[in-house]
Amino acid sequence: MRRRGLFDSLQMERVCLSAFWYGLLVLSGCVLIDLADGVAIGRFRRFCKFCDLRESTCTDTGSCASQCNLTSVCDTDEVCASIWRRKDDNVTIDTFCHNPAHRLHGVLLDDYNKSKCEMKELKSDQPGAQIYMCSCREDDCNDHVFFPGSISHDNPVVPDSTGDTVDTPPMRRPPVQTAPDGRVSVRRLCKFCDVRPTTCNSTDRSCHSECEITSICADFNEVCVAIWRRKDDNVTIDTFCHNPAHRLHGVLLDDYNKSKCEMKELKSDQPGAHIYMCSCREEECNDHLFFHAPPDPKDFQVVFVILVSLVPLLALAVCVIVSFYVYRVGRQRKLWDASGVARPKRKGKDFSEHAIMLDDEHSDSSSTHANSLNHNTELLPIELDAQVGKGRFAEVYKAKLKQGASTTGEPFQTVAIKIFPSEEYLSWKNEKDIFSDADLRHENVLLFLTAEERKLDKQYWLVTAYQPLGNLQEYLTRHVVSWTELRSLGGSLADGVAHLHSDRTLCGRPKVPIVHRDLKSSNILVKGDLTCCLCDFGLGLRLDNSLSVDELANSGQVGTARYMAPEVLESRINLENTESFKQTDVYSMALVLWEITSRCDAIGEVKEYEPPFGKVREHPCVESMKDSVLRDRGRPEMPSSWSNHPGIQCVCGTIEECWDHDPEARLTAQCVAERFNDMDELDKLSERSVSQEKISQDCSVSDDK
Repeated sequence: MRRRGLFDSLQMERVCLSAFWYGLLVLSGCVLIDLADGVAIGRFRRFCKFCDLRESTCTDTGSCASQCNLTSVCDTDEVCASIWRRKDDNVTIDTFCHNPAHRLHGVLLDDYNKSKCEMKELKSDQPGAQIYMCSCREDDCNDHVFFPGSISHDNPVVPDSTGDTVDTPPMRRPPVQTAPDGRVSVRRLCKFCDVRPTTCNSTDRSCHSECEITSICADFNEVCVAIWRRKDDNVTIDTFCHNPAHRLHGVLLDDYNKSKCEMKELKSDQPGAHIYMCSCREEECNDHLFFHAPPDPKDFQVVFVILVSLVPLLALAVCVIVSFYVYRVGRQRKLWDASGVARPKRKGKDFSEHAIMLDDEHSDSSSTHANSLNHNTELLPIELDAQVGKGRFAEVYKAKLKQGASTTGEPFQTVAIKIFPSEEYLSWKNEKDIFSDADLRHENVLLFLTAEERKLDKQYWLVTAYQPLGNLQEYLTRHVVSWTELRSLGGSLADGVAHLHSDRTLCGRPKVPIVHRDLKSSNILVKGDLTCCLCDFGLGLRLDNSLSVDELANSGQVGTARYMAPEVLESRINLENTESFKQTDVYSMALVLWEITSRCDAIGEVKEYEPPFGKVREHPCVESMKDSVLRDRGRPEMPSSWSNHPGIQCVCGTIEECWDHDPEARLTAQCVAERFNDMDELDKLSERSVSQEKISQDCSVSDDK
């Protein structure tokens, strides 16, 4: 048996090694193919003269030179072309690269396979105008153009320096020259574009010139240069060749021996203007510009060599370990199954591994545990204390989390346990699934710790942070709040709902929007800093893109009748638009904001707490709310005395826009949150101005004395 196990392990190792070397061979082949393609492309890219339309002394007899001193690198399929035009006494010529598969002046080139640029006359749309065009496929062949009757393929005529023609083959400046000491000099290829607007910014680490023209420098000593300028909002860049022996903008280039074009700032004669310049000597190196020093390529080479050296060893080690582990596990299972003895149970871990910080200042350190499930087989050591709440689906208890879970020296931590009976499994699962989404985590959403299935007790538990101040309804019943506390409670409530509805986290990462569908003051907890946090997601709905209209329709008429939006009461939600579900949450949030405002001392006389639509019975049914909300178009009363306070007046306006009968006319939760934030800023400014006025008054009193 042992021999067979060893044989299987060796077989697995051989398979892994074979796969690794096969993959390495395929990768090498791909690299060689790419290199071959690159060589092939480079071989057939030709050099052509490349100058815009310019005046010329050429006539339509004999031959002449284009007098263009720019040489450009053409694309693979392009050939060299020249166009000569004459209108009255105005004679021009331009040279460029062109793809013969495309029309030029309405015709397709048919003579581009020649080595000489032989002019052919074209029809001109302008009376009295003449136009000649030629094409060829040798390097720089469009520099010397031949008009009809002037070419002899055995001994072509070319003009000399005086303009007369001589029977001498055309001479072209070679791209390579040999110095007396035997060294070879090569004229460089550089980007060559005039001043043009650019999106480059000096605050960027690097950018590209966006120049499409590549030119062969005229002199063997020239290097590639780029100049970046900014004056007000006008940003430009130009690229060209330059001899570093000559001054440029009053300075001599001292960094042209580098392979990267590293920008240096120069002094500008114009106030408010900035100018940067760089130079380098690699091919087309002035295309990629660096405003900050680029990383040293040697560092990458060292890292690359280390990685290449370690990859085979790591791959081999992983293959051996995985094969050995698979063999041992499979072998152990076979032995236990064959023996008929029950497998030994896994020993419980020390609970310190599950330590969770519940204090607000340590909430970030518990991120690895929050919004996650307890996957261990053993249950957490929790001792129930007292019942603190009861709902339709579950009961909530204050409890102690024991066995050294606290770092404060206490033998336990206080948590909240929401206990669902077995028949409410679906409600527990829905809330657990919503809480388990790591993107739900927010300071205004109840901190979720874990979920457990207590099968022996036929119960399902949710373990969350405990908030000793209770829910918002209880808090408002016992307390009158100040204007500052109203801003804190209302603003944090809007922040929490906005986070639920958003499709982005605070970090900008995509998330699935969630609607609560049962927002009310008893489902909102008050934290120690008098901010709100949302809880009870048993009726929550994830607005996943995969949900169909039928699935949304089957979600039913859910929520608490007192807080239901008009469209929910009459079952007319627009299922085609998921924003409709968010609008129902906004309506419910408006009623909660009204509850908070009704208990604020800034409104004047504060009455005993009563819920929205307090005149209806304690637990109204849907039909009763239809009469109040749909038939009578009623809303909770906001007396005119509330508008005496400017802040309360703004809150009342926001509430009215949130409980509008038309769902599409309501504000979004994000807009409400921004309004509360603006109120905070305005109050800070007003407090600052009042304090400054008080100081000035005190100073004036002291001066009088």
